[in-house]
Amino acid sequence: MTKLKSLFTETKILLRSVPSLITALFAVSVVAMNLLANKSIVNLPWLALDGGILFSWFVFLLMDVVTKRFGARAANVLSVCALAINLFFSAFFIAASYIPGLWSQSFVEGSEEVINAALDGTIRSSWFVILGSSVAFLASALLNNFLNAFFGKMLKNRGFLAFSVSCYASTIIAQFLDNILFAFIVSYHFFGWTPLQCVTCAATGAVAELLFEVVLSPIGYRAVKRMEREEVGKAYLDYLAAKKEANV
Repeated sequence: MTKLKSLFTETKILLRSVPSLITALFAVSVVAMNLLANKSIVNLPWLALDGGILFSWFVFLLMDVVTKRFGARAANVLSVCALAINLFFSAFFIAASYIPGLWSQSFVEGSEEVINAALDGTIRSSWFVILGSSVAFLASALLNNFLNAFFGKMLKNRGFLAFSVSCYASTIIAQFLDNILFAFIVSYHFFGWTPLQCVTCAATGAVAELLFEVVLSPIGYRAVKRMEREEVGKAYLDYLAAKKEANV
């Protein structure tokens, strides 16, 4: 009970310390990533990709920013919070999809019911999509945050070089895990993907998501440096320091 109370206090201080824009973008991106995972954007015999790739890189960049400023533990806690928000909205979408009515896009003469049912199904998602995306995201988030902190310590946080290398290395490994878990849990069993498509999707998706982060990592680095200069999150870091000192 004491540990649970301590974790609750730590989480409360963390959510107050992380800039609200980062928290909001993180949560929205996780929701959007899992919703877009319902759409296949490439489906070749040797390659398949889903729409989740459009937002997943942004989620990992934000995790890297949080890890650099607040630590891997903070990024893990924020990831779990984002996952909980995603599950809440998934349940909300499921409930909303059963509300009688027509979507505006379904007003096509003779096809109203078919289009409306398809849109409800997309918003509702399927239990296996929600389960697969949740497992894949949680596993890859924890791995990404650990690897980012690990590589950062190895490079002794030497400016942008350390930031970029640790971000790139952790991203491509964790993104591959995210993609391959989702591919085999969901796409292989329910969408008819072949093992080859699952593996190539995981690899090419990880590379594509890495390229997104390479382009925008300077923005993430500047955000971290600005938070350091302005002492953003000092209350959380002081709390961790005091907690560590008390346990020594």
